Amino acid sequence: MHRESVILSAIRSFCIALCAVIGIVVALFLVSLAIMGMGNKAPVGTYDYMLMADESGARRVLPSNAPAVLWVNIDGEIGGDTINSTAIADLFVESREGVLDGDRVKAVLLHINSPGGTAMDSENIYNLLLEYKSRFKVPVYAYVDGLCASGGMMVACAADKIYATNSSVIGSVGVISNFFNVAQLMEKVGVQSLVLTEGKGKDALWPFRPWQPGEDKNILQVMDYLYNNFLDIVTKARPKLSRSALVDTLGAQVYVAPAALELGYIDVVADTCATALHDLVQAAGIEGEYQVIALYPSRWLGDLFDMKSPLLTGRVHHTFDLPTTLRPEFANQFLFLYQP
Repeated sequence: MHRESVILSAIRSFCIALCAVIGIVVALFLVSLAIMGMGNKAPVGTYDYMLMADESGARRVLPSNAPAVLWVNIDGEIGGDTINSTAIADLFVESREGVLDGDRVKAVLLHINSPGGTAMDSENIYNLLLEYKSRFKVPVYAYVDGLCASGGMMVACAADKIYATNSSVIGSVGVISNFFNVAQLMEKVGVQSLVLTEGKGKDALWPFRPWQPGEDKNILQVMDYLYNNFLDIVTKARPKLSRSALVDTLGAQVYVAPAALELGYIDVVADTCATALHDLVQAAGIEGEYQVIALYPSRWLGDLFDMKSPLLTGRVHHTFDLPTTLRPEFANQFLFLYQP
């Protein structure tokens, strides 16, 4: 009996050790997935898809070779975590693979509700759309449901036609950059700052010392270039909008959809997206049934780890959202951004 118990004890110890090793391996695997899920950029092959309603309001399950309309959300500030040129470029690559493999995408619908964002990301997304449209010979239509301003307007200019709901707001062709100076505050509290530089003008508009007349000259030159480039894009895409009208009259103002239609910012005022989808499908030459598919990075594990529910944490989390122009990620950048 004593010998038998030793054997059983050894087996029990081995099983416990094996379970511990398996548990550690599983934990490391889950942590790795969480790290990937929390990132802004999804690894290749980790995109999920959602069936959106077609022009009849239906979401049909069709064969894997059925024609598809790619639904691209431009919802929020451009240049943020989810709407940036890298994310859109990855989405376009994914649109030729996975569930949409086999040249299924026959058209692209931009669903826009954005105040704009960084100049770089806005123009990069605009160029990515033009490249996609040219390479794969697909029509691109935009549907504005809310706000399409500044960088959002630039992105919309890649579309062949722009539709908008009756209460949508469109426009704001302009560029802005925000800088702050706290030199007087520092002087009051007795704080000094030392900045070491090489290169003339390297500390231009440095916020911790008084600014000198003319040191904003280079910044203004860059802004002038970006503004004129913005004007070129808009006037090329929207021929009813003249350069002189944009510069001298319309400026960086925004307009409700009926006025925007009259001025030439958009092509159609439509109460629902069904109108835009119907026309887009006709332009793409799609006959019969089709699917409208939106792609988005799979972040389920990261979202689980990110949850801040009081039921899970036992605490109420308070947030204070700064205006976009005050957020660190948008500071000292050139912005195609509308913020009243």
